[in-house]
Amino acid sequence: MDTSQLLINFLLFMLLPIWGIAGLADWLCHRATKIEHTSGVKETLMHSLMGIQIAIPMVLCLLYTVNVLILIICFLTWMLHEVVAHADVSFAAPKREISIWEMHAHNYLGTLPMYMLITIIIINWPQFINLISLNWQDNMSLIAVDTPHGGSGYLLIYLSFMSVVCVFPYIEENIRCIRVAIRKESIN
Repeated sequence: MDTSQLLINFLLFMLLPIWGIAGLADWLCHRATKIEHTSGVKETLMHSLMGIQIAIPMVLCLLYTVNVLILIICFLTWMLHEVVAHADVSFAAPKREISIWEMHAHNYLGTLPMYMLITIIIINWPQFINLISLNWQDNMSLIAVDTPHGGSGYLLIYLSFMSVVCVFPYIEENIRCIRVAIRKESIN
């Protein structure tokens, strides 16, 4: 097995699952601090936005050949994720306790996307050189991968895993926060 395949497997079977588990840990911390009664809807929507921001390049890298276009999307979504993450903590910190456990989850949630991006750059070094040298001709289209990364069932298994550890919990958090906000609004 060559180094590129080892790095792809490291992404697929280590970094991506750890990112999902960190998201679940973060959600558990939000439940423990009763986010719905403190920072509420605004913060939970930021959490959903950050998940979507990372999911977009993740799915693109799994389904398409990484080229300049994919790298640009990866960089932009990572930078936007960082901006929203900063806004999230700045907004939440004065409104609710952010426990040591939540800080640890945030460490993983903030650094893993950067490590994943760096690994994608290493695996696709010629495309990174094309990006920084502005050699974008013929590198700005979506080209489906011939063989799915991780095998034919990986994407379905990973998306199912992420649904259980992140998507459904954060949907529940959104619903919980919206219900409390509606109740507060009806009282006023």
